[in-house]
Amino acid sequence: MSSLDTPRAKNIALMLLAMTQFVVVIDASIVNVALPSIGRALEFAQDDLSWVVNAYTLTFGGFLLLGGRLADLMGRRRMFMLGLVVFSLASLLGGLAQSETWLIAARAVQGLGAAIVSPAALSIITTTFAEGEERNRALGVWGAVAGAGGAAGVLLGGVLTSGLSWRWVLFVNVPIGLACATLAPRLLAESRSEEQHRTFDIPGAVTVTAGLALLVFAFVEASKSGWGSTATIGRIAVAVVLLGAFVTIELRQRSPLMPLRIFRARTLRGANTVALLIGMSLFSMFFFISLYMQQVLHFSALHAGLSYLPLAVGIIFSAGLASVGVTRFGFKPVLFAGLVFIAAGLFWFSRVSPTQGTFASDVLGPSILAAIGLGLSFVPVTIAAVTGIQPREAGLASGLVNTAQQVGGALGLAILATIANTRTGDVLRAGHHTGTYALTLGFHRAFLVGCGFAVLGAVLTLILISSRDSREHSELARSGASEAAPVAA
Repeated sequence: MSSLDTPRAKNIALMLLAMTQFVVVIDASIVNVALPSIGRALEFAQDDLSWVVNAYTLTFGGFLLLGGRLADLMGRRRMFMLGLVVFSLASLLGGLAQSETWLIAARAVQGLGAAIVSPAALSIITTTFAEGEERNRALGVWGAVAGAGGAAGVLLGGVLTSGLSWRWVLFVNVPIGLACATLAPRLLAESRSEEQHRTFDIPGAVTVTAGLALLVFAFVEASKSGWGSTATIGRIAVAVVLLGAFVTIELRQRSPLMPLRIFRARTLRGANTVALLIGMSLFSMFFFISLYMQQVLHFSALHAGLSYLPLAVGIIFSAGLASVGVTRFGFKPVLFAGLVFIAAGLFWFSRVSPTQGTFASDVLGPSILAAIGLGLSFVPVTIAAVTGIQPREAGLASGLVNTAQQVGGALGLAILATIANTRTGDVLRAGHHTGTYALTLGFHRAFLVGCGFAVLGAVLTLILISSRDSREHSELARSGASEAAPVAA
């Protein structure tokens, strides 16, 4: 299919892109439930088991900006297909893994494939659907699928691990990924930046990828090494130096990997800052809920996975509401409302019972609030991050907002895990409470700090995101206009 000029063709393309993003997102969480089985099968050292998750997160977060720019320069559909092939083959190799090193390496390559696919897919949506109501609806579907992917990953991980084998949490990606790559030439139109200078910024690519990867690595290892340790401080310092070098290179490059003029857009700057805080507050929520259900409520892996169903359904429902809300009210008020719901859900989670807890009284209610918040925030922050952006920079803008969320997720989990572990250790050393009670008090503190991140995100939404851009976007969407006004500086 050479063009997407009918609603039916666009809807089919959207289904393909959403399915791909669903697979990419669930892969960050689907292995969590399978970790004990993986550890036993491949004789993992306990301290190394987390690298099954971290290897994926590290390369995903580190290569997103590069993936987005490659999509703009080399062709968005071409990079979408390449990323899917890399992702699928790495999934196959991971499922066949016979050793700890083999599996971790395969997961790292999976993350690389995901970093190519995700910004390419989002930029295809940005260039295929006209800014306004049409794009809001498309990003509502995208947000519903991407948001629900985290919850669905835990559920699918439990089902596949219990019913088949841990290897199937990786094998399941292969037919889906290869099928999507095969269908792409027929369902998606090719597009790329029309820049005159098409030279590739190798120094910029190396410094930003190394800097982001090292930054994520420092965050995920901080809870083990300690935030004040020489190793953590050294890694963060080197990452900052690399990212500083990247900015210097970009200012001097004739054809930079990331033209810094893109940050003149106030709404883009604000949206990426808020996306970072959404990642910090929400990504760790899945981690701590899983631990609470399995270690305090003593749920099985499958029971814990099924308990995520209300959360997944709530995200899908609220993301649909968000796309309608952005068209009617603008992205700023919807994003603010979403962050308020997230904060309320996390505050409620900070009150879970250590001794008399049940799913109905301690997990269901805050899960629904958090689900509403996730849908109402994920969709408008993505719309805000690509609003008014020139088509030639769609991949870059998509890579930026994805990077902000991934780096935020890694940073948030590292900070909150440290806070939870410190609180638990203090309670145990006091000698007055059981291990389960101490664990729960650690979760309380982590959820409360996560609530603080969400509150800060809500405040910064009001301060950093342009109300004029939000109103203009809403007016254009309601009037059916297909061309966006320039973004306010």
